[in-house]
Amino acid sequence: MAEFSLDLSEEQRDLRDWVHGFAAEVVRPAAAEWDEREETPWPIIQEAAKIGLYGFEFLANCWADPTGLSLPIANEELFWGDAGIGLSIFGTSLAVAAIYGSGEPDQLVEWVPQCFGDAANPAVAAFCTTEPEAGSDVGAMRTRAVYDEARDEWVLNGQKAFATNGGIANVHVVTASVDPALGARGQAAFVVPPGTPGLTATRKLHKLGLRASHTADVFLDDVRVPGRCLLGGREALLERLDRARSGQRAASQAAMRTFELSRPTVGAQAIGIARAAYEYALEYAKGRVQFGRPIIENQAVAFALADMRTEIDAARLLVWRAAWMGRNNRTFEAGEGSMSKLKAGEVAVAVTEKAVQILGGAGYVRDHPVERWYRDAKIYTIFEGTSEIQRLVVSRAISGMQIR
Repeated sequence: MAEFSLDLSEEQRDLRDWVHGFAAEVVRPAAAEWDEREETPWPIIQEAAKIGLYGFEFLANCWADPTGLSLPIANEELFWGDAGIGLSIFGTSLAVAAIYGSGEPDQLVEWVPQCFGDAANPAVAAFCTTEPEAGSDVGAMRTRAVYDEARDEWVLNGQKAFATNGGIANVHVVTASVDPALGARGQAAFVVPPGTPGLTATRKLHKLGLRASHTADVFLDDVRVPGRCLLGGREALLERLDRARSGQRAASQAAMRTFELSRPTVGAQAIGIARAAYEYALEYAKGRVQFGRPIIENQAVAFALADMRTEIDAARLLVWRAAWMGRNNRTFEAGEGSMSKLKAGEVAVAVTEKAVQILGGAGYVRDHPVERWYRDAKIYTIFEGTSEIQRLVVSRAISGMQIR
């Protein structure tokens, strides 16, 4: 187990500086263009693949860090450059995490390379779980998976909403209910291989923020996938369903832990956005002269910037603590994973809003990037578990009661 320290190692500092350099030199200069175009920035994804920033090896190296800090560090720096482009690069990791977390070794070998493609022809992957009537209420999932024993195939039918890379992905990972009576405990994850008939994404969503990241509704109409596409295998699924039917809750708890472990990384993305807005507002306040002096000399502005910096640093400490705990198998007894994502998301919204206020009218127009960061930040109180859901997780953890 790695000891916790706020002194980054040389490797972590090198990683931070490397990703920051890519964000500063490649991502940020292109951010406004791709936000305006609302298109997937394939050339930038390809650049990231060429230098080794996009691919399973990069994720594996980050996860190998025994402190758990490499992945949050990399996410903060990339999303400091731009959140939409950042999610286009890191969005594939959601599907990879599902394959890695639930799949067998041969499934990992078969599907993960297809999620990324290669530097010459990069691909993306999509994790499809949210539905029109099943967002925070995971147990209400309506997508169904039925096993056709005669053909050793699973047949998927349903609709997924707000899927990052939905429809443009090479590989889709889809969650579906196998036994609806068991609610969330009766669900499983399936790989839908490239070109599988019946999977369509006819409606691309136009969003408030993260516009360079493709989001779409995904429809599954009698989608047939081979039996080997059930992550974890059928035998393990049947055993898990039998345990659930007998009243054991281990499967549900394991799923919740998976969500908890992913939240610090999402929190780090929000911190990257907040830090970008704070730094920009700080420099603007030093240079903007009103009534014969820089506006930062006014306590109202200076104190606002002090609060912004304090909140960002506090959020980062929560993210790093949760990342370290998750990597070292420490139990989240107080919902520390949810705490980190809750705080980071709320801070990102508050800091970007304050940055717009400090810039005044200039902050409201697209000549300055703070309006884009303001738009991008809002989703971090909504996706990957709303702020209300995070509070629910924490309140249940600290009270030991089933808060509703």
